[in-house]
Amino acid sequence: MDFLKKLFQKKPKVVITDVEKRFQKIGQAGNGSMSKVWRAHDSVSGREVVLKVLDKVRTKKLEARFAPQLNKPTEGEVAVQLKHPNIVNTLEHGITTNDEQFLVMEYVEGESLSFLIDMQHELLRKNRLGIIIQLAQAIDYFHKAGWIHRDLCPRNVMVSKEAEVKLIDFGLVVPNTPPFQAPGNRTGTANYMAPELIKRQKTDQRIDIFSFAVTCFEMFTKELPWDTGETLESVLHHINQPPRDIRERCKGIDEEVAATIMKGLEKDPNDRWQSMAEMLLSLKKTRERLHRQAKRRKAKPE
Repeated sequence: MDFLKKLFQKKPKVVITDVEKRFQKIGQAGNGSMSKVWRAHDSVSGREVVLKVLDKVRTKKLEARFAPQLNKPTEGEVAVQLKHPNIVNTLEHGITTNDEQFLVMEYVEGESLSFLIDMQHELLRKNRLGIIIQLAQAIDYFHKAGWIHRDLCPRNVMVSKEAEVKLIDFGLVVPNTPPFQAPGNRTGTANYMAPELIKRQKTDQRIDIFSFAVTCFEMFTKELPWDTGETLESVLHHINQPPRDIRERCKGIDEEVAATIMKGLEKDPNDRWQSMAEMLLSLKKTRERLHRQAKRRKAKPE
């Protein structure tokens, strides 16, 4: 939590960078609603990186939701502090000559989790539980560092060809402290939002646990626990209904895996896993049991 305290101290002067001169853009690496992202060559470090430039107008609009005295950290200030094997490594952040925030990140060769789900890709089918556990490890680290992600969904997860997971986006992150837990700030991806967030109630790390459980459900079934909604109003309408049972949508799913995911989907945050560490422990125990069972099957004579 030391780095979280430092963020609320006086911020250092930011050096202005001409990103057009410094970076040679190789190609687009995906654009979000609030940013443009390129695969690029960095003339300073000599390495291939990902350059993310935030939309100035939309970023200021988002930051304006928080009172100035809260001194909300920027995406770059959060991202450079995160050091975990399942979180993309942010090398640098700053301001462009056009007064835009930018981040320089490691380049991850792979596909988004959303693509793997849509295609029901072999990489996902063969490594589903391992991918889920890696993502849970990233979120557990994130929460223990004092943050709420607020936008966990398959679009914000990259998976390499070796099935290594990287959480990649921190644009909506806030500290997990009372001022930022207060009701009212309803941001995120609608179909993955926890009920208390949609209803503008007090929030904490358990909204991420809900979003993670929705993502897990989708990884197994290629569908969401409820009918999809294009607006927050339609999501609010169906979020009051019980989720579909994953056992009915994915025949043969391990019972403990199913129970772990369904508990994460509880509407009342008090009925959910209270921490990602608890949910992660359950998933790891299940993986160990499945490995033991697989070894016994292999050792059994024909």
